[in-house]
Amino acid sequence: MTTAPRTRTTRRQDLSHFVFPVLAVGAIFQAIMQTVMVPLLPSLPRFTGSGPTAVSWLVTTTLLVGAVMTPIFGRLADMIGKKQMLLIAFGLMTVGSLMCALTSNIALLIVARGLQGAGAAVLPIGMAILREVMPRDRVDRSIAILSSTLGIGTAVGIPFAAAIVEFADWHLLFWVTTAIGAGVTVAAAFVVPLSRTRTGGRFDVTGAAGLTGALICLLVPITQGSTWGWTSPAVITMLGCAVLLFVLWGFQQLRNRNPLVDLRVSARRSVLAPHLSALLVGFAFYGNTLITTQLLQASPEHGAGYGLTILQAALCQLPASFAMMIFAIVAARVSDRFGPKTAIMIGASFLVAGYSVHAVPDKPLWLVVTAIFVAAIGTTFVYCTLPILLLGAVPLDQNAAANGVNVLLRTVGSTMCSAVVASVLAAHTVAGGITSSGFVTVYLVCGVCAVIVFGSAFALPSRSESRRSRSAAI
Repeated sequence: MTTAPRTRTTRRQDLSHFVFPVLAVGAIFQAIMQTVMVPLLPSLPRFTGSGPTAVSWLVTTTLLVGAVMTPIFGRLADMIGKKQMLLIAFGLMTVGSLMCALTSNIALLIVARGLQGAGAAVLPIGMAILREVMPRDRVDRSIAILSSTLGIGTAVGIPFAAAIVEFADWHLLFWVTTAIGAGVTVAAAFVVPLSRTRTGGRFDVTGAAGLTGALICLLVPITQGSTWGWTSPAVITMLGCAVLLFVLWGFQQLRNRNPLVDLRVSARRSVLAPHLSALLVGFAFYGNTLITTQLLQASPEHGAGYGLTILQAALCQLPASFAMMIFAIVAARVSDRFGPKTAIMIGASFLVAGYSVHAVPDKPLWLVVTAIFVAAIGTTFVYCTLPILLLGAVPLDQNAAANGVNVLLRTVGSTMCSAVVASVLAAHTVAGGITSSGFVTVYLVCGVCAVIVFGSAFALPSRSESRRSRSAAI
């Protein structure tokens, strides 16, 4: 008996079974890298022998590098190969983890955290890879689930780090992540295929430098504004430079034949609306984690709070992980059956509901956990739907770059949330504690962002338009 030769389509489907798990683990690994420092921050001045300002750069540096590298790596992935850039991102994260495991020197730790920031490009590159290797009927669902891993990794990373800090040496945390990073890198090298679609051409060095400068001038004062003072000359000067650099960068991109970011494509309604949603939901999602963590740990004797330990507060965030794992598939099916516009509106509605509960002062702890769960469902619906919208809105050879910009805007939204939360809560701190009105205010700001996301969904393509564009693009 002779065996029928394996077709290219069959080999592609077999390969897809291994590609998706590797990319999913890698995306969760990257998300964990962004959040593991949060439970460590109060103790790191003692661990490293440095001040709180220096320690804050362990988060800021990762954020800055991730914001800068995401669109750059996305564009390079479209040009020279997605697998190559994915392996570079995994490699940098792994080296950064190893450095953190080996040292307590604050300067080396900041450098290491910068290397880990390059991992922010894993998500958009992974989405572009799935668009190439997955069977057509599984593309939307796979990309939706991969997009949700950002929230899953964030929700898992905080209790994971908190448990290690409470029961073991903090360096063990980075030995574990080093092992995960090494395993994911090796697996990706063997499993992920080379890109079939490459744009080639010359990389826009000037555009990359301009975007880097503009993002640094924007994000540094946002992250350091509460420390430096929002009216300080440094903050005002850097924000003014950011505006100027973004304007000059925009003109340069429009005149360039091979731009880093195709602004004409980004200005389309079908692309601009998902980008706006990414910015706002990035803000709202980070609020669900950041604000609630502080509320749970705050002492009720000096203001609002529940007086939980770091580990107890982290465990209260686990429902967000379960929500994202369960509802990622639901969101993809809703988007496929009723259209992305409906999925976005459902997600925004859950976010509004979650923050409405969050904004109730002096509520029992079980209601806080419920609000975390409901808001996480909303985040999942929006995060899972955004890359599906971009799937049909941009050409195949610009997919990684477009998703890179979308992930960048999520990061900028989270950064803005961190700054707003720090400023508002500082203004409502009395006698060493934060008042209920402070937490209510920042929760309401996140709720307003969700309302705007709901409104912006009306600008999205209809169900039939979305299906036609996706069918043509895949």
